[in-house]
Amino acid sequence: MIPFLDLKAQYRTIKSDIDAAVHKILDSGQYVLGEEVELFEREFAAFHAADHGVAVNTGTSALHLALLAAGVGDGDEVITVPFTFVATVAAIRYTGARPVFVDIDPVSFTMDVTQIESKITPRTKAIVPVHLYGHPADMDPILEIAARHGLTVIEDACQAHGAIYKNRPVGALGHAGCFSFYPGKNLGAYGEGGMVTTNDAGMQKTMRMLRDWGQEKKYYHVLKGFNYRMEGFQGAILRVKLRHLAAWSEARRERAAAYDRLLAGNELVQAPAAPANGKHVYHIYAVRTDDRAGLMRTLQANGIGTGIHYPIPVHLQEAHADLGYKKGDFPESERAADQVLSLPMFPELAITDVEVVAAAITQETYVG
Repeated sequence: MIPFLDLKAQYRTIKSDIDAAVHKILDSGQYVLGEEVELFEREFAAFHAADHGVAVNTGTSALHLALLAAGVGDGDEVITVPFTFVATVAAIRYTGARPVFVDIDPVSFTMDVTQIESKITPRTKAIVPVHLYGHPADMDPILEIAARHGLTVIEDACQAHGAIYKNRPVGALGHAGCFSFYPGKNLGAYGEGGMVTTNDAGMQKTMRMLRDWGQEKKYYHVLKGFNYRMEGFQGAILRVKLRHLAAWSEARRERAAAYDRLLAGNELVQAPAAPANGKHVYHIYAVRTDDRAGLMRTLQANGIGTGIHYPIPVHLQEAHADLGYKKGDFPESERAADQVLSLPMFPELAITDVEVVAAAITQETYVG
């Protein structure tokens, strides 16, 4: 069996360091925030060339707080994409703002920058590009449009830890970058976790208060805040794992390159494109196919796990039907949702297993 993801394999490689970090928290009694979280904030921010890091309990909370710190609220509009995990849109709606969608570029699966300006209105407050699957969005045109219209740019980098755009890490390209440490992410906690990176000292101060009940100091509540604090255990664990992130990212790129080579010319699938202006970190290696159900059956018959990220774009999700969008409004997002299939991808995946997966996809072994 070749699993889609194997979290235990990674733990075995760093077990002694992880166990020591956990025991350090037990000995310290700093179970919420504390020194290990503070150190992780600094180290993670530095890794992404940002001045500040604000650790929170989830990537969704990171998006929510970044939007609030940017002044997004009732009656505002925020431009984003419908082909993303639903949390991108949920965080916008938590603020009382309305998500306004633009379609994706069919090659990168990220925001089609040519469509942005047509969606800007007097109510537009921010743009949230998504670095989907670890592929950086085309940030320079987004930043230029935002600057011209006085808009805030908040990067949804929840799947893009360490991704590079034109020699710059994502996460500090816009006004803020938001990351998730859900266990399956490239840098995953052993539970939930999130982070906002920013170069804006005012935003980081606001977010620090908002994550901890709006307190400026204990029991002095300046803002209507939330309980979005990171646990000490997660900060300690993530500090250990951060030291390996660059090597793990390179391992993912090596496995992606092997898939690319082995699937080249295959008529059944289209491999993902590497960015021309940066480095993909392959949180997901998603191929396109016109017969996803048949390919999934073939891979399952060969003992290979797969995933779908994502089968229904947000504008067609029942929970967000009140936004008024309909099928056909965003054809590239809808086509991607019908075609994408995620193949096994994690740093510890053996190259020989990549070869087995690719062999199972060939026309000769395809069972339909």
